[in-house]
Amino acid sequence: MVFSAAQLIRRDGVASTGMREVAAHAGAPRGSLQHYFPDGKEQLVNEAVAWAGRYAGSRVERFVAALDEPTPSGLFARMVGQWTDEYETEGFAGGCPVAAATVDRARTAESTREAAAAAFAAWTAPVARALAGMGVPEPRTEALATLMISALEGAVLVARAERDARALTTVARELGPLLDAAVGEGA
Repeated sequence: MVFSAAQLIRRDGVASTGMREVAAHAGAPRGSLQHYFPDGKEQLVNEAVAWAGRYAGSRVERFVAALDEPTPSGLFARMVGQWTDEYETEGFAGGCPVAAATVDRARTAESTREAAAAAFAAWTAPVARALAGMGVPEPRTEALATLMISALEGAVLVARAERDARALTTVARELGPLLDAAVGEGA
């Protein structure tokens, strides 16, 4: 049900994702929602956001492993490629469930804002570790990881609005040299 909630939130946002719709998408009886999510929709949204952060973080290691020669630009290109591939094959309906929950609920539900912040941290940490493993000096890894994720999230929004992957390919191309230039800085 958490996975189904994340998928519906990334497509429709929090406000348009109902508990009944989540149960139907998951193929679960409606009563199971009350059993597993006694605090209701906010609990389900927060768990979906947490799942999305863990999922994004777990992908980083796979992206690095798939690179013949791991570089910061190569990692970022893989992160961007996940979205361009999806948009080319499935269209522009989906976005990031963490971003959707942040936009829909950060001002009105403190627990969801906290869940979104934790999800971004769960994604940023593995990116920073990967950059350190590629030779980026430790003081720069978290800042560059934040830059990468922020640029990617913004490009996803622009791509969905334009129904074109141009923003995604642009951020990969333009940020790549900056990211690679950080390798060995100050060494």
